[in-house]
Amino acid sequence: MQAEVEWHNDLLPHWHDADLLLSQTCGYPLVALLPDVQLVGAFQSSAQGCEGLRYRSWLVARKEDENLTLSDFRGRRAVCNSDDSHSGYNSLRYVIAPLAHDGHFFSEALQSGSHRQSLAALREQRADIAAIDCITWALLRAHHPEELAGLEIIGETPLCAALPLITSAKTDAQTLEHLRSALTELTTDKKYQQLLAASLISGFAVPERAFYDEVQAWEVQAAEYGVTAL
Repeated sequence: MQAEVEWHNDLLPHWHDADLLLSQTCGYPLVALLPDVQLVGAFQSSAQGCEGLRYRSWLVARKEDENLTLSDFRGRRAVCNSDDSHSGYNSLRYVIAPLAHDGHFFSEALQSGSHRQSLAALREQRADIAAIDCITWALLRAHHPEELAGLEIIGETPLCAALPLITSAKTDAQTLEHLRSALTELTTDKKYQQLLAASLISGFAVPERAFYDEVQAWEVQAAEYGVTAL
């Protein structure tokens, strides 16, 4: 059987596909929407803000607001990539929850479709603050710095579990082991180091699935403050 590489705009059906061999999802869909997929592992990243198998989001605003703190954005406009994103939505909800009044903090929360589009919304003054995962920020800084022009990091979220690599529930144990072996080889073989460096990938590991429980715990803790949405 030969594997094919596909690019999808509608990700949830792709992640549910019984023929899925390997894909990367986000921690929030993994725990909330994908109970049956198998965890293959996760990449470690060398991006600033990452530690081992953990990453964080930067709180990003326009340069004119670079001296403000998160609490100063009460009543202003947020933008996130989507409401099933940990880095753009769940993490932002978590950090604003202790600051919220009656379950509300922002006056408006726009969904942009991607971190890059969220940054565009900030630049174009359609929103005032966003949570952008630190790996996306580092890759854009290296390869598309113009997309960060006029924007600054004004805060950060805590560290949380790195983006999981997944395979279908129907993938057999031998194939799963081959996937993990191939990813280990990819991240340790010297001939791939230039490619890995450009992608800010520094390693691969296989955590227990329970490693991702903290993603859902952030949602639960926000709800304890009465915050169930941005």
